[in-house]
Amino acid sequence: MGCLVARVTVASAVLVLAAACGGGGTSAAPFAATAPTNAPSVTPAPVAGTPAVAGCRVFPADNPWNADISSLPADANSGAYLAGMNAATTFLHPDFGSNPTYGIPYTSVGAGQPLVPVSFDFASESDPGPYPIPPNAPIEGGPGATGDRHVLVVDANACTLYEMYAATYVGPGWHAGSGAVFNLGSNALRPDSWTSADAAGLPILAGLVRYDEAAQTGEIDHALRFTVRRTQRAFIHPATHYASASTDPTLPPMGLRVRLKAGYDLTRFTGSSRAVLTALKRFGMFVADNGSDWFVSGATDARWNDTELDQLKTVPASAFEVIQAGPIIH
Repeated sequence: MGCLVARVTVASAVLVLAAACGGGGTSAAPFAATAPTNAPSVTPAPVAGTPAVAGCRVFPADNPWNADISSLPADANSGAYLAGMNAATTFLHPDFGSNPTYGIPYTSVGAGQPLVPVSFDFASESDPGPYPIPPNAPIEGGPGATGDRHVLVVDANACTLYEMYAATYVGPGWHAGSGAVFNLGSNALRPDSWTSADAAGLPILAGLVRYDEAAQTGEIDHALRFTVRRTQRAFIHPATHYASASTDPTLPPMGLRVRLKAGYDLTRFTGSSRAVLTALKRFGMFVADNGSDWFVSGATDARWNDTELDQLKTVPASAFEVIQAGPIIH
């Protein structure tokens, strides 16, 4: 349930033009899921304070995803960016819940998982295969989905993340719009102007609200990802890619980071929603894709308490501020 996109190559820059956005979900433009499982195939005991999946830490402690940005100054252009993101009239929306087709699924595999061939529509910005993707890996939205069809797989033995956009199993391997491989022990970024399975060139899994953290430990120790309808033809590291033709400086570049204001009262929130909002004060969230305004990405899991998550829908986007942005790359 994302944006339909058209892709245009201009010299060495690659440009994705958003043509039409659906009601919800992310739209990981290629510029930039077998039936979904209710939970990852490997669910290690959650450890508060350590963002980890399948026993692998999700990037080093000094990675931007794991940086506490609660004390950083607000950006001088925060108000303009918020206006460009329709913050005055928009509320947060959890883009995930107990519906097994809602949200972005992920799974993990072990050392014995066979490597299979993978082909891409946009091979020049994709990491070549083979990938250790099983034929029954969960696809975002389900096997018949027409949306973004993300597939996210963690190799628990090598602590390596494999992500694909618009993925389809073709036997014996997969075909996708784009794909990216991330070493979870490294801070390396993708080359500037390269996409990933995400329009911003970011890893998707790192920014998902996950059940094992929000619901089981009640603590999320990393930044989240969210979508907005319109973005700028620019990016800020750790993003490496833009997905817009607009040069409007009031629109957010990919990788812009926002946080919930410190004074926003959380006493009325409970359970998973409170864990999410606490994380948004401490770690914030990155603009990662074009999609519905202020939709926060989360992992597919039938165990989510939707009543708790619905509390997030009462939080106005105007309660956020943009933290001081790094260099904007056009």
